[in-house]
Amino acid sequence: MERRTRSALLWVALAAPVVSVDRLGLNEPRSAAEQLAGLAVLAGAVAVSRTRPLLAFLLAAALGLVTAPSLFTLSFGPALAVFVLLLGRRADHARPALLAFAGIAVVGTVKIAARDVDPVVEWLVLMGTLLFGAVFPWLAGRYWRQGRELAAAGWARADQLEREQRIVADRARLRERARIAQDMHDSLGHELSLIAVRAGALQVAPDLPAPHRAAAADLRAAASQATDRLHAIIGLLRDEDDEQAPLAPAGESVAALVARAAESGLDITYVDGEDEGEGEAPGAPARHEVTDDTVERTVHRVVQEALTNAAKHAPGAPVTVVVARGNTAETATATTATAETSTAKTAIAKTAAVTTVTVTNGRPGTGSSRAPGKLSGGGSGLRALRTRVTDLGGTLDAGPHGDGFRVVARLPAGGSAPVPPPPPPGGRLAHARHRTALAFGIAVTTGVLLIGGTFAWYAYSRTHSVLDPADYARLRIGETRADADRVLPDRTVADPPLERAPTPPPAGADCAYYRASDELFTSVTHFRLCFAESGRLVDKAVIPTASEADTDTDRDPDPDTGIEEKEQVR
Repeated sequence: MERRTRSALLWVALAAPVVSVDRLGLNEPRSAAEQLAGLAVLAGAVAVSRTRPLLAFLLAAALGLVTAPSLFTLSFGPALAVFVLLLGRRADHARPALLAFAGIAVVGTVKIAARDVDPVVEWLVLMGTLLFGAVFPWLAGRYWRQGRELAAAGWARADQLEREQRIVADRARLRERARIAQDMHDSLGHELSLIAVRAGALQVAPDLPAPHRAAAADLRAAASQATDRLHAIIGLLRDEDDEQAPLAPAGESVAALVARAAESGLDITYVDGEDEGEGEAPGAPARHEVTDDTVERTVHRVVQEALTNAAKHAPGAPVTVVVARGNTAETATATTATAETSTAKTAIAKTAAVTTVTVTNGRPGTGSSRAPGKLSGGGSGLRALRTRVTDLGGTLDAGPHGDGFRVVARLPAGGSAPVPPPPPPGGRLAHARHRTALAFGIAVTTGVLLIGGTFAWYAYSRTHSVLDPADYARLRIGETRADADRVLPDRTVADPPLERAPTPPPAGADCAYYRASDELFTSVTHFRLCFAESGRLVDKAVIPTASEADTDTDRDPDPDTGIEEKEQVR
């Protein structure tokens, strides 16, 4: 019901100019049948404007072309603008509208060419009307549509962000659970491994009585089983892609971790220093003092995991921990010595500062039933560790080495891999606004050129077709055309008001029309001069203005020229 009411109100608004323009005398009078036909077509256009906006616009354009070939009409101009605005607002694609504009331009051009009027002025008026009365409102409708679509997309984006925030909150809870699980797995697993190591050392003590030795063996086995059960339970709480927690105990360095493991009975050799072959500049601070804290925590994590695996899988084996902080000077030197063509690569390698952690254990001691390189826990700790190192832009290699096992991690300075910058917000909105502004700019520029050209041509054609009333008065019937050309202007009027002429022109005569004044944008008096085939003037008449024609049909001698309105050879 509301939609029908709006359609009825729209039809009333568009029908008002159709009825009132003729009453006010702003348009050529039309019959009642023509007005009723126009109102019926407008009613049909309003009825289909929602479902078929292109058809509604074409109906309004057809009314304009029927009324005036230049499409410029006060009766149906408002309807044309409204329907093309709705076309831009409701149509999904732009191509049909552009094709419709081109078709209207072609039809109007054909009608103008078929008329006996000045085609240039009429065509420029057609293009100006099509641009300002159709293209501009259509672009406004498109902009209106884009604004509503972007607003809807904004609300949809807001809903999506709310859903994502809920997902992020759930993910944060899961990540917190994963951090707790990881901390329990690595910290408690490490401590249980050290308990097993100490029990193993107590078991092989030569002065320990047999009952105590058996108890130590049971303790060692229980610690190992507890580690395996802890791994199985924690595995249920963790996902493989969970974010790793910062596991380094507060204030504990790698050296403190190694010392604590050595006190538990592990045979550990620890080396901490710069890479060989690369020195520091005098007075420069130690490289490890400026190493990123993330890298330090990861180094601690690598050493802790490697010591835990050595204690579990190679009890009694000697362990060597080497932490080297520096750059790739050794690699650069070797490259230069072996290939003279690698100068560019050497320069790049020298600028890459890295921290290298190497943990190597030998063959398991007597009494261990585990083979070198065999991990009872499935290697999940190393997999998680490799993911963490890779996220920081480094590499981790782990595998058998000689009679034992070796873990090597290389971490770049800075502690994080480069992250591409996020795309600027509002990119789609800015792009849409840029396209709309560009379209409006092109349309405005084209319109200004068309309107300026139309006005210039209009002024030129009007001012160069003016015949001075005094010169008109001196022309006499029977005068030759050559004599008349001396006072006639360069151009003639291309669209004379033939309907206001006092009499029809003589049959077979060649008639020319001239303006009596150079005034623009107003109705002026016109002169008609008709020449026979022999080239002599056979008829001259004064065509009054529209207001004069309505008030006086039988004019007295013209007050300015002093001659009769019509003078013809008898």
